[in-house]
Amino acid sequence: MEIPAYGKVNLTFEVLDRLDDGYHLVKTVMQTIALADKLHFEASDDLKVECEYPELAGDQNLVWKAAVELAKAGNIQPEAKITIEKCIPVGMGLGGGSSDAATALLGLNRLWNLGFSTEKLATIAATLGSDVSFFLWGGTALAQGKGEQISQLATLPPLAITLVFPSLVIPNKTASMYSRLTRAQFSDGGLTRQMIQILTSGQFVRESMRGLLFNAFSEVAARTYPELLEMCREITDQGGPVMHLCGAGPALFTIPSSEEEHQQIADVLQRHSAGVYLVSTVPPELCGENSIPV
Repeated sequence: MEIPAYGKVNLTFEVLDRLDDGYHLVKTVMQTIALADKLHFEASDDLKVECEYPELAGDQNLVWKAAVELAKAGNIQPEAKITIEKCIPVGMGLGGGSSDAATALLGLNRLWNLGFSTEKLATIAATLGSDVSFFLWGGTALAQGKGEQISQLATLPPLAITLVFPSLVIPNKTASMYSRLTRAQFSDGGLTRQMIQILTSGQFVRESMRGLLFNAFSEVAARTYPELLEMCREITDQGGPVMHLCGAGPALFTIPSSEEEHQQIADVLQRHSAGVYLVSTVPPELCGENSIPV
């Protein structure tokens, strides 16, 4: 059995407050995109997680923890061979690890004939990571709380997304970015509410949505990683669109107005050795339970 694990972008990402336990309250509109890892599931007499990248194999992978926690919930032994074929770049802010974990829950639920509902899987997903639950449904959704409270939204019409992968590695990235946030980057969720109004109005306008794309980490990233700021400035100086962080970065994205605008971005960034790709949004009909082969 083979199941895709789609990546995501955050159309909005607002941080509302910091909690006493160190976590943050967020409000974010998330969207699955057609860049996906692939997970292969086979029966086995023990648990194996394999990947072409050795650092992502074995019990250090979130997929392993997902398998162990699901087996515990089902009161069975975790017996399966899971092979991860990575296509989503690691540590870029596209949620690849979380998507793999969610896909493991979906695939093993079927392989082990547990019959758990998606809502039951979501309670397990919430213990694995704040955005794992989203990938159980995919499509367009509002995530709140620490990111684990998911509400499905009206599906976006098919949209092209330009992704930029800079040659930049950020150790312990998510924790590092959150630690640099100040209250100046906090907001009240207003931009996310406006985005939802556009999505639910039935009168989708690409330009209106482009104007609401927002990420609370943008200022932090610009201060901390000047090469990202330089790349964004070069694009706008050449008449290109504003670029936005994917999650905690360092990947960037935008909604290009045309294939020509996408190509313009690729041409501008050629000297930076950044990967530039054109992908599309993925609707919920192709995600979650719907992505499992019959």
